[in-house]
Amino acid sequence: MDAFLTPEFWLAVGQIIMIDILLGGDNAIVIALACRNLPPDLRRKGILWGTAGAIVLRVILIFFAMSLLALPYLKLVGAALLLWIGVKLLVPEDDGHGDLKASDKLLGAIKTIIVADFVMSVDNVIGIAGAAQSAGNEGHQMPLVIFGLLVSIPIIVWGSGLVLKLMDRFPLIIVAGGALLGWIAGTLAVSDPAIVHVVPQGESVRYLAGGLGALLVVAVGKALAARAPAAS
Repeated sequence: MDAFLTPEFWLAVGQIIMIDILLGGDNAIVIALACRNLPPDLRRKGILWGTAGAIVLRVILIFFAMSLLALPYLKLVGAALLLWIGVKLLVPEDDGHGDLKASDKLLGAIKTIIVADFVMSVDNVIGIAGAAQSAGNEGHQMPLVIFGLLVSIPIIVWGSGLVLKLMDRFPLIIVAGGALLGWIAGTLAVSDPAIVHVVPQGESVRYLAGGLGALLVVAVGKALAARAPAAS
């Protein structure tokens, strides 16, 4: 029980919530689009059951991702993917939601939500698994993940409009999210089993790697974002 009262646990919970909001903000839009053709009396059921199925699927995916991150070199691969996801977060792009097909049947809408969430959740899964791994507490990582998801999913579903407006008004939130992913990538990379005997371990090295990862994501993301308008 004491592990749940440590600052590291709540810091990791905060990281998971922020990652899920930043990378999962579109999920609420997907849910709305998938249910838009349902009769009004079935929309709430479609949203609730579709979201529940998406949560269960995501927990299963994160469980496997965390298990795989214990293998040599896979943390390095995960760190590289997190750096790419962080950079992508800072570069504007089309959302492509217009291609999503809505169903007028409850089961069809639920299936659409779960499939769309599965496709869109790769970055969330990697980010959340990395945040849980970097927090330590080997025996409490899955409770940490589940708690963070349970807190963040309602925020996404019912508060995504507000979150998206805040992101539009305060772009620094998105930059902070990209930096957070870079931080997690750096701390994840130095703890890979393949290099722990080569790279010195300790809090100072972990902070240095996290800081370098955050700076790399922000620098590359800003540079690509500046070039995007010129390219278009």
